[in-house]
Amino acid sequence: MTATRPDPAGETFAELLGGRRAALDATLGPLAFGIAFVAGGRSIEWGVGAAVAVTAAIGVWRLLRGDKLGAVLIGLLGVVVAALIALYTDRPEAFFLIRIATNAASALAWAVSIVLRWPLLGVVVGGVLGQRGTWRRDPALLRAYSRASWIWVLQYVVRLAVWLPLFWAGQAEALTVATIALTWPVVAACLAVSWYVMRKSLPAGHRGLRHPVIDTTPAKV
Repeated sequence: MTATRPDPAGETFAELLGGRRAALDATLGPLAFGIAFVAGGRSIEWGVGAAVAVTAAIGVWRLLRGDKLGAVLIGLLGVVVAALIALYTDRPEAFFLIRIATNAASALAWAVSIVLRWPLLGVVVGGVLGQRGTWRRDPALLRAYSRASWIWVLQYVVRLAVWLPLFWAGQAEALTVATIALTWPVVAACLAVSWYVMRKSLPAGHRGLRHPVIDTTPAKV
Protein backbone atom coordinates (compact mmCIF):
# COMPACT_ATOMS: atom_id res chain seq x y z
CA MET A 1 0.00 0.00 0.00
CA THR A 2 1.32 3.44 -0.94
CA ALA A 3 1.65 5.88 1.93
CA THR A 4 -0.44 9.01 1.54
CA ARG A 5 0.76 12.43 2.53
CA PRO A 6 -1.37 13.84 5.34
CA ASP A 7 -2.38 17.45 5.61
CA PRO A 8 0.52 19.01 7.57
CA ALA A 9 -1.90 20.95 9.76
CA GLY A 10 -5.56 21.66 10.19
CA GLU A 11 -5.08 25.24 9.09
CA THR A 12 -3.38 26.92 6.17
CA PHE A 13 -0.86 29.71 6.70
CA ALA A 14 -3.59 32.21 5.77
CA GLU A 15 -5.82 30.91 8.56
CA LEU A 16 -2.97 30.80 11.08
CA LEU A 17 -1.56 34.23 10.31
CA GLY A 18 -4.58 36.18 9.04
CA GLY A 19 -2.33 37.44 6.26
CA ARG A 20 -4.94 38.16 3.62
CA ARG A 21 -7.00 40.33 5.94
CA ALA A 22 -3.98 42.33 7.08
CA ALA A 23 -2.81 42.79 3.49
CA LEU A 24 -6.25 43.96 2.41
CA ASP A 25 -6.25 46.56 5.19
CA ALA A 26 -2.79 47.69 4.10
CA THR A 27 -4.04 48.55 0.61
CA LEU A 28 -6.81 50.89 1.75
CA GLY A 29 -4.50 53.68 2.98
CA PRO A 30 -2.51 53.91 -0.29
CA LEU A 31 -5.75 53.64 -2.26
CA ALA A 32 -7.23 56.55 -0.33
CA PHE A 33 -4.01 58.53 -0.89
CA GLY A 34 -4.05 57.94 -4.64
CA ILE A 35 -7.74 58.78 -5.11
CA ALA A 36 -7.59 61.94 -3.00
CA PHE A 37 -4.28 63.00 -4.56
CA VAL A 38 -5.74 62.87 -8.06
CA ALA A 39 -9.16 64.24 -7.07
CA GLY A 40 -7.52 67.16 -5.28
CA GLY A 41 -5.52 68.22 -8.33
CA ARG A 42 -2.31 66.40 -7.28
CA SER A 43 -2.55 67.80 -3.77
CA ILE A 44 -0.27 66.05 -1.31
CA GLU A 45 -2.32 67.45 1.57
CA TRP A 46 -5.50 65.87 0.26
CA GLY A 47 -3.74 62.58 -0.34
CA VAL A 48 -2.12 62.23 3.08
CA GLY A 49 -5.21 63.51 4.85
CA ALA A 50 -7.36 60.84 3.22
CA ALA A 51 -4.79 58.11 3.92
CA VAL A 52 -4.55 58.97 7.63
CA ALA A 53 -8.34 59.27 7.97
CA VAL A 54 -9.01 55.91 6.32
CA THR A 55 -6.28 54.17 8.33
CA ALA A 56 -7.64 55.66 11.56
CA ALA A 57 -11.15 54.48 10.67
CA ILE A 58 -9.84 50.96 10.00
CA GLY A 59 -8.02 51.08 13.34
CA VAL A 60 -11.19 51.98 15.23
CA TRP A 61 -13.05 49.18 13.48
CA ARG A 62 -10.28 46.73 14.37
CA LEU A 63 -10.38 47.78 18.03
CA LEU A 64 -14.13 47.25 18.12
CA ARG A 65 -13.54 43.74 16.74
CA GLY A 66 -11.13 43.00 19.56
CA ASP A 67 -7.73 43.58 17.90
CA LYS A 68 -4.82 44.66 20.09
CA LEU A 69 -4.27 48.39 20.54
CA GLY A 70 -0.52 48.09 19.90
CA ALA A 71 -0.97 46.54 16.47
CA VAL A 72 -3.52 49.19 15.50
CA LEU A 73 -1.26 52.03 16.66
CA ILE A 74 1.73 50.65 14.74
CA GLY A 75 -0.31 50.59 11.53
CA LEU A 76 -1.51 54.16 12.08
CA LEU A 77 1.99 55.36 13.01
CA GLY A 78 3.41 54.00 9.76
CA VAL A 79 0.89 55.97 7.69
CA VAL A 80 1.42 59.13 9.75
CA VAL A 81 5.21 58.93 9.28
CA ALA A 82 4.75 58.32 5.55
CA ALA A 83 2.46 61.35 5.38
CA LEU A 84 4.97 63.56 7.21
CA ILE A 85 7.78 62.49 4.86
CA ALA A 86 5.66 63.33 1.81
CA LEU A 87 4.70 66.73 3.25
CA TYR A 88 8.26 67.56 4.33
CA THR A 89 9.84 66.64 1.00
CA ASP A 90 6.90 68.00 -1.02
CA ARG A 91 7.13 64.84 -3.15
CA PRO A 92 3.98 62.70 -3.38
CA GLU A 93 5.97 59.57 -4.24
CA ALA A 94 7.76 59.93 -0.87
CA PHE A 95 4.53 58.73 0.77
CA PHE A 96 5.59 55.24 -0.35
CA LEU A 97 9.18 55.51 0.91
CA ILE A 98 8.46 53.83 4.26
CA ARG A 99 6.78 50.92 2.48
CA ILE A 100 9.75 50.52 0.12
CA ALA A 101 12.23 50.62 3.00
CA THR A 102 10.32 48.07 5.10
CA ASN A 103 10.10 45.68 2.15
CA ALA A 104 13.85 45.96 1.54
CA ALA A 105 14.55 45.31 5.22
CA SER A 106 12.11 42.40 5.24
CA ALA A 107 13.73 40.77 2.21
CA LEU A 108 17.12 40.97 3.90
CA ALA A 109 15.83 39.74 7.26
CA TRP A 110 14.04 36.74 5.78
CA ALA A 111 17.04 35.74 3.66
CA VAL A 112 19.44 36.03 6.62
CA SER A 113 17.08 34.03 8.84
CA ILE A 114 17.15 31.14 6.35
CA VAL A 115 20.94 31.18 6.16
CA LEU A 116 21.12 31.15 9.97
CA ARG A 117 18.69 28.19 10.06
CA TRP A 118 16.07 30.23 11.90
CA PRO A 119 13.64 30.75 8.97
CA LEU A 120 11.21 33.48 9.91
CA LEU A 121 8.21 31.55 8.67
CA GLY A 122 8.98 28.92 11.30
CA VAL A 123 9.55 31.60 13.94
CA VAL A 124 6.20 33.26 13.20
CA VAL A 125 4.11 30.11 12.79
CA GLY A 126 5.86 28.42 15.71
CA GLY A 127 5.08 31.45 17.84
CA VAL A 128 1.41 31.37 16.84
CA LEU A 129 1.27 27.67 17.70
CA GLY A 130 3.07 28.23 21.02
CA GLN A 131 6.01 25.99 20.06
CA ARG A 132 8.87 28.40 20.71
CA GLY A 133 11.88 26.70 19.11
CA THR A 134 10.62 23.11 19.23
CA TRP A 135 10.06 23.00 15.46
CA ARG A 136 13.81 23.50 14.86
CA ARG A 137 14.52 20.10 16.47
CA ASP A 138 12.61 18.42 13.64
CA PRO A 139 14.98 18.31 10.60
CA ALA A 140 12.13 17.79 8.13
CA LEU A 141 10.12 20.68 9.55
CA LEU A 142 13.16 22.96 9.63
CA ARG A 143 13.91 22.15 5.98
CA ALA A 144 10.28 22.72 4.97
CA TYR A 145 10.10 26.09 6.74
CA SER A 146 13.37 27.13 5.10
CA ARG A 147 12.18 26.29 1.61
CA ALA A 148 8.82 27.98 2.13
CA SER A 149 10.51 31.09 3.56
CA TRP A 150 12.24 31.72 0.21
CA ILE A 151 8.79 32.40 -1.25
CA TRP A 152 8.44 35.27 1.21
CA VAL A 153 11.83 36.64 0.21
CA LEU A 154 10.70 36.53 -3.41
CA GLN A 155 7.56 38.55 -2.75
CA TYR A 156 9.58 41.42 -1.27
CA VAL A 157 12.07 41.33 -4.14
CA VAL A 158 9.26 41.45 -6.72
CA ARG A 159 7.75 44.52 -5.05
CA LEU A 160 11.09 46.31 -4.91
CA ALA A 161 11.75 45.54 -8.59
CA VAL A 162 8.51 47.33 -9.49
CA TRP A 163 8.35 50.08 -6.88
CA LEU A 164 11.91 51.42 -7.01
CA PRO A 165 11.88 52.48 -10.71
CA LEU A 166 8.49 54.16 -10.21
CA PHE A 167 9.76 55.95 -7.10
CA TRP A 168 12.87 57.22 -8.88
CA ALA A 169 10.70 58.40 -11.78
CA GLY A 170 8.38 60.28 -9.41
CA GLN A 171 5.31 58.34 -10.54
CA ALA A 172 3.01 58.69 -7.51
CA GLU A 173 -0.12 57.58 -9.35
CA ALA A 174 1.61 54.49 -10.77
CA LEU A 175 3.01 53.72 -7.32
CA THR A 176 -0.51 53.75 -5.93
CA VAL A 177 -1.70 51.24 -8.52
CA ALA A 178 1.42 49.08 -8.12
CA THR A 179 1.09 49.10 -4.32
CA ILE A 180 -2.48 47.87 -4.48
CA ALA A 181 -1.63 45.25 -7.11
CA LEU A 182 1.41 43.99 -5.21
CA THR A 183 0.01 43.94 -1.69
CA TRP A 184 -3.16 41.90 -1.16
CA PRO A 185 -2.90 39.75 -4.33
CA VAL A 186 0.80 39.03 -3.78
CA VAL A 187 0.36 38.23 -0.08
CA ALA A 188 -2.53 35.89 -0.92
CA ALA A 189 -0.38 34.17 -3.56
CA CYS A 190 2.62 34.02 -1.21
CA LEU A 191 0.55 32.38 1.53
CA ALA A 192 -0.84 29.81 -0.89
CA VAL A 193 2.47 29.01 -2.61
CA SER A 194 4.50 28.83 0.60
CA TRP A 195 1.86 26.53 2.07
CA TYR A 196 2.13 24.32 -1.03
CA VAL A 197 5.93 24.26 -0.78
CA MET A 198 5.65 23.43 2.90
CA ARG A 199 3.34 20.50 2.26
CA LYS A 200 5.48 19.12 -0.55
CA SER A 201 8.65 19.44 1.55
CA LEU A 202 7.35 17.38 4.46
CA PRO A 203 7.84 13.61 4.08
CA ALA A 204 4.86 11.27 3.87
CA GLY A 205 3.68 10.32 7.33
CA HIS A 206 4.85 13.52 9.00
CA ARG A 207 2.39 14.58 11.68
CA GLY A 208 2.25 18.24 10.66
CA LEU A 209 3.11 21.71 11.89
CA ARG A 210 1.57 21.19 15.31
CA HIS A 211 3.50 17.98 15.94
CA PRO A 212 7.25 18.26 15.33
CA VAL A 213 8.94 14.89 15.01
CA ILE A 214 11.90 15.04 17.39
CA ASP A 215 14.52 12.30 17.39
CA THR A 216 14.95 11.23 20.99
CA THR A 217 17.28 8.30 20.24
CA PRO A 218 20.31 8.51 22.59
CA ALA A 219 23.55 9.28 20.81
CA LYS A 220 25.92 6.33 20.36
CA VAL A 221 29.21 6.43 22.24
